[in-house]
Amino acid sequence: MQRISILGATGSIGQSTLNVAALHRESIEIYALGAGSNVDALYQLCCQWQPHYAAMANIDAAHQLEQQLKAIGSRTQVLAGESGMAEIASLPEVDSVMAAIVGAAGLVPTMAAVNAGKRVLLANKEALVMSGELFIRAAEKSGAQIVPVDSEHNAIFQCLPVQAQQQIGACDLDAAGISHILLTGSGGPFRQRPLETFAAITPAEAIAHPNWSMGPKISVDSATMMNKGLEYIEARWLFNTRPEQLKVVIHPQSVIHSMVQYQDGSVLAQLGQPSMQTPIAYALSYPHRMASGVAPLDFTQVGTLSFEAPDFARYPCLSLAIEACHQGQVATTTLNAANEEAVAAFLSGRIDFDQIAAVNAQVLTTLPQASADDLESLMAVDTMARTLAQVEIGKRLR
Repeated sequence: MQRISILGATGSIGQSTLNVAALHRESIEIYALGAGSNVDALYQLCCQWQPHYAAMANIDAAHQLEQQLKAIGSRTQVLAGESGMAEIASLPEVDSVMAAIVGAAGLVPTMAAVNAGKRVLLANKEALVMSGELFIRAAEKSGAQIVPVDSEHNAIFQCLPVQAQQQIGACDLDAAGISHILLTGSGGPFRQRPLETFAAITPAEAIAHPNWSMGPKISVDSATMMNKGLEYIEARWLFNTRPEQLKVVIHPQSVIHSMVQYQDGSVLAQLGQPSMQTPIAYALSYPHRMASGVAPLDFTQVGTLSFEAPDFARYPCLSLAIEACHQGQVATTTLNAANEEAVAAFLSGRIDFDQIAAVNAQVLTTLPQASADDLESLMAVDTMARTLAQVEIGKRLR
């Protein structure tokens, strides 16, 4: 029986994880559930799964949940705040932790799971974007096993030789005979939209991804291709790549989730339906495989698969992310924080779509490039970047 904690249980990744777990109740126990502030959603999940623990990052929400569960005689113990989230990530009874909290909020509990030596199913890319070197170093020290869940990184993971899979964060691509890692991206909903109309893009249009069902923030990041930029940074740390070993390819159909190109000219690709349940099932069962509830591809119905190079004039956020990756940890932390603030401002109607990249670029060039060699220093960088982003957003208010 594999006991798991789910950080971000009420989000899309959390729900997909529970969908897979429902198919394997004989081998998977939902030991703890964590969420931000959605009391009603987590209450329903607690009623359904009866976890030993539930945690909410919002302290008031945690108190409400505790009262509701007590009223029905539930034995689920409720924990509150960031410390509560970190506790369910490091419980001694837990084998695996699904790290699926969106954004910087997921960093501390995910690091708690790493420091506790857990098997970390990593869906929170910001953990590596903000603290890649610290994260990998902590995993090496604690013996934590990192299994990537993002569809692209999971696809790359599946295409690696076993030795490289077992050395996440420190694999030697040259020794494995690998020349390039190819990250695929759909290009989002505006791949062919005229650039001069980008200022008129609405939040409703931006979150309508053509292939994937995701939350608002990730959907906007996919539209700007910042999501691919963050994945580029994550891939750099997961697979220990040099800049010339990592490439981005636009693949509008989202059938090939990513590829690994070998020195002999071979290319291994992982294909499948655009559903997160497939990589989640693989992460939960690795090194074995189990049913995900996703239908296999019918190649007679797939149609044409096409590929193109990314247009950085159309996707300036992708260019910024690649640049930040080469600059180092402070730059990637800065960019992630600025982007979270800019996307929130766009979703609330305060700035235009094309101003997301402008805010990000200005903050990235304004914040002093100081060193940050511990988690506290990185969180201070994150705070400063958010403050600067709010100043830039204020200059652009609609």
